[in-house]
Amino acid sequence: MAQATSKAPINKLHKPQTDGTQIWDAILGLHTSPTLLLAHDLKLFPFLAETPRTLQEISQSLNLAPRAAGTLLSVCASVDLIQLKDGYYSLMTVAYEYLLETSPTSFCGHLDLMIANSDSFSYVGIKKAILTDAPIVYEGDSLYEVHEQKDKDQVTRTFTKAMHSISVAPALAWPETLDLSSNKHMLDIAGGSGAHSIGATLRWSNLKATILDITPVCEVAQQYIAEYGLLEQITTEVGDMWNDPLPSADLHFYSLIYHNYDLEKNRFLTRKSFDSLEPGGRLIIHQWLFNDHRTGPLATAAFNVIMQVWCAGGQEYSGLELSTILTEVGFIDIEVKPTFGYWSIVTGRKPEHVIATTSIQ
Repeated sequence: MAQATSKAPINKLHKPQTDGTQIWDAILGLHTSPTLLLAHDLKLFPFLAETPRTLQEISQSLNLAPRAAGTLLSVCASVDLIQLKDGYYSLMTVAYEYLLETSPTSFCGHLDLMIANSDSFSYVGIKKAILTDAPIVYEGDSLYEVHEQKDKDQVTRTFTKAMHSISVAPALAWPETLDLSSNKHMLDIAGGSGAHSIGATLRWSNLKATILDITPVCEVAQQYIAEYGLLEQITTEVGDMWNDPLPSADLHFYSLIYHNYDLEKNRFLTRKSFDSLEPGGRLIIHQWLFNDHRTGPLATAAFNVIMQVWCAGGQEYSGLELSTILTEVGFIDIEVKPTFGYWSIVTGRKPEHVIATTSIQ
């Protein structure tokens, strides 16, 4: 009879060197965004803005079981949107500023857009966008091709208002980081709602601005311009930044435009701005930036996923990548400057005397 032989364990148990919190944070973070969107959709934040409320009052008002209401409230409190004091829940300052439709810096329009396109940031949606390397929103059609279609005017207006909601706050910040006292005219290229023209002209009274965009977008922008009483300082012009000549200006501004396109198209835009700008004119690119190795920060990496889902070729860039494009085209005095939260600008100046070069076609 053969003797039984012991086998060495396939994998010896040992305490891991790390505690796995990075993975837990990534996994559990997937549940935070939908919960925030649900709290917004249920009107939790305006309800708490009226007066602090108890769990029972919140449960009754939102028609939720106490356990379910507690689940919602715990997430919102954990990310410092609300606080609990003496048995009453109330809003933190950040919620007053960004989660109420009555706030001039409200994110609500963007949250509504996220809810309307929630399938795009599901596992299935992100998997499809990654595996096909193609956008999936709007049934895979190009974001801008859809917005240029006449029968999509309402889609375009909704998108423009959503972008306005996340643009107002940074639009009030970046103009404080640069001296624009010598500039006369800002061209806000694909300027959307005009939030940045509004922010710049409110800060620099010497500055006039023109918003260049398609017809329905310009119509939305005109409403915001009138609302802020800036009709004498800001105008709109219907145009195509790819094919039409750019209006005369000594300052070109792009916000959340370069991240919609690949490097080749961004080189084209940069060259077109360089050729169009007056000598000594300035270019400003405003968006979220990767570090030079594209290994973070996490917020920009997550925004990069959004671009994968929404735009063919779209991606976030590092300050180094954008600075390199500006240098290649001929801009000088290039700076990368953090401005507000996750936002930064990359800016350069066209020399007073330029040696003629062949334009990028």
